[in-house]
Amino acid sequence: MCVINIFSGTFCGDEEVAQGVAARLKYDLVRDEDLIGGAARESGLTAEALRRAMFGRPSIFNKFSHERERAVAFLRMEVARVLERENLVLPGYASQLIPRRISHSLDICLIAATRRRMIRAVREMGLSEKEALARIHGDDEAAFRWVEYIHDRGPWDPENYDLRLVVDDLQAAEAVDLICENAASPILAPTEESRGMVGDFQLTSGVWARLIEHGHNPPNFEVSTEKGAVTILINKKVIMLGSLSEELEKLARSVERVDRVEVKPGPDYYRADVYRQADFQLRSKVLLVDDEQEFVQTLSERLLFRNIGSAVVYDGEEALRVIVDDEPEVIVLDLKMPGLDGIEVLKHIKTDHPKVEVIILTGHGSEKDRETCMSLGAFDYLEKPVDIDKLSETMRRAYDKVRSG
Repeated sequence: MCVINIFSGTFCGDEEVAQGVAARLKYDLVRDEDLIGGAARESGLTAEALRRAMFGRPSIFNKFSHERERAVAFLRMEVARVLERENLVLPGYASQLIPRRISHSLDICLIAATRRRMIRAVREMGLSEKEALARIHGDDEAAFRWVEYIHDRGPWDPENYDLRLVVDDLQAAEAVDLICENAASPILAPTEESRGMVGDFQLTSGVWARLIEHGHNPPNFEVSTEKGAVTILINKKVIMLGSLSEELEKLARSVERVDRVEVKPGPDYYRADVYRQADFQLRSKVLLVDDEQEFVQTLSERLLFRNIGSAVVYDGEEALRVIVDDEPEVIVLDLKMPGLDGIEVLKHIKTDHPKVEVIILTGHGSEKDRETCMSLGAFDYLEKPVDIDKLSETMRRAYDKVRSG
């Protein structure tokens, strides 16, 4: 009757083991993609954004968009909702979101030596040894990013699990036997207290998501729930503590089944930092591309004062990589750069990412360059030195075009 969570290195036989355990115990199998689908329906975020939060690298725009925090909050809510069902096997990354204090939850880790995993990858995927090792290392990096983000420790740390199985010489059937044997322990039987912990997890997740929806982001705050009583700790200094406390309490009480809330300074409150509430209307997926580093950094800072959050890169090749990895919506692009120049970058962008709007900002252009850029699909062509208000207004119009299209 417990919940079995299985986190595994790739090519460790996790799918075969998870299916075997579910079949043996007649439990439901709930995979990451099932939880991503549920979270997407509840949150309005795309499934791709949720996958990126789980498996991908943090976006260079995340400090403005807080997309990862929002995605994880709704994934946590979906996991909490699913836990009401019990009799579950959850293989994958989402299993890391379940609090260890839920006593009818059995946390399993499957891991093997890299060479064993490589051999399996070669056999199952038809990869070369070099390709298999690159795939394994990439997957391990993703696992480290995710588990360190959730728990602040590595993915294979024994503290994360009740049972850690090294499957180098362990057959899938043997792993299934061991997991089912442990699952049958009376210690893992659901109790009124352990079901109450699931209820606490649901309240914590709901409050967490509600606060993040309104621009309050970790690590500015922490939420915990004990027997239905919600506690919110403020971890950054704030000028009007009483006003913020009232706002957080009101938001928490708006979550279903929450009626007791305490807001108070947390252990990090008195550190030299300031509580900042996020503004999700901030135009935050803007990329500035210019090899003049001091100029472009200063420009980024000045734009932030005008509610435009921007990331910065210094050459065309890096700009194209960011476009693939992080999907900016508006790009401000210099023309004259070493290596790949601005016109070549513009051609690549409008060919491969036509919905991205590109504003040319150059100090070395010509009328011919202007005509070329506009014919290639640039949103506008501006010359340095440019009035910051004119640039910011042009960027807003470009951003609005992207959002309306």
